[in-house]
Amino acid sequence: MTAEPAPDAADLPGDRPAARIVVGVDGSPGARAALVWALAAAARSDAFLEVVSTFPVTDLYWVDPYLLDPGRIESIQSDTDARVRALLNEVMSEPAVATVKGAEAIQVHVVVLPGPPTEHLVQRAAGAQLLVVGSRGRGGVRSTLLGSVALHCSTHAPCPVVVVHPTPQPAAGRVVVGVDDSDMSRAALARAVQEAGRLGAEVEAVVVYQPVSYWSELYAVTAVPVGETLEQAQRRGEAIVAEVLGEEAGVAVRVVAEDGAPGDVLVRRADGAALLVVGSRSHNRLVGMVLGSVALHCVVHAPCPVMVVRPESAQAAAFSSTSAAGV
Repeated sequence: MTAEPAPDAADLPGDRPAARIVVGVDGSPGARAALVWALAAAARSDAFLEVVSTFPVTDLYWVDPYLLDPGRIESIQSDTDARVRALLNEVMSEPAVATVKGAEAIQVHVVVLPGPPTEHLVQRAAGAQLLVVGSRGRGGVRSTLLGSVALHCSTHAPCPVVVVHPTPQPAAGRVVVGVDDSDMSRAALARAVQEAGRLGAEVEAVVVYQPVSYWSELYAVTAVPVGETLEQAQRRGEAIVAEVLGEEAGVAVRVVAEDGAPGDVLVRRADGAALLVVGSRSHNRLVGMVLGSVALHCVVHAPCPVMVVRPESAQAAAFSSTSAAGV
């Protein structure tokens, strides 16, 4: 691993890998877990890793005028940089990273910036392959299940976002993805196949359906039937997979149909998975929501890392089955 200050993406030399993964760290358990995940992902995808950390300055001006001294700010920045590099050295020796082929050759760039982390992370994510964050950082509201940084990045980042919880990483056996009839779901499926190819995992495409159920038998006469059977949902999922991936997916894809609330079903199916992939919005009727209720539920409650594929990254994620097989 080589670690050095990171230039802007436009200034990177031509011999560097084209792919870039950005990860935010702040010394919290969630950030450490995010760094582990991001390092392993960078090794598998031959990407260089940009490790971003921030320190509060602007807000402290009001309580400590001494921080206006440029030398004082440089000292804080230098100390933060040293802590990030120490964390990098620790994490590189962890089995989840050290055992990944190519981990020793990862190019790592450390970026330490003054100010709130959310704006910097979203900005640095422009043009990146992934943005990786912990589910909760060092914020003051310790009882929340999802930190403000993770929520803001999941909502606003211009690339797919992976939210990592500070829990042990499972073996890379399954990548679970929620599938429905939306374009965003199709993009999520394509991205799930790409990630499964890197992990050497199979894809479990989950179709959630609502069975036909009437309180009164008169509904069957007076209303258009709403819902579908298990067999219908299974066929619908298989048709979507065939449409998106073609005959050759490059990895094993298994369609699972299950009834229930979509968020609950996906969280349950994700137990023991290496990754859960969801579209940021699907068929949610609240079209003004930037992050749909299903995606939000999964990010908060899933027992594994969750990748949120956003509209801005859908076109890039919806690649052909041939390119998916070649990762």
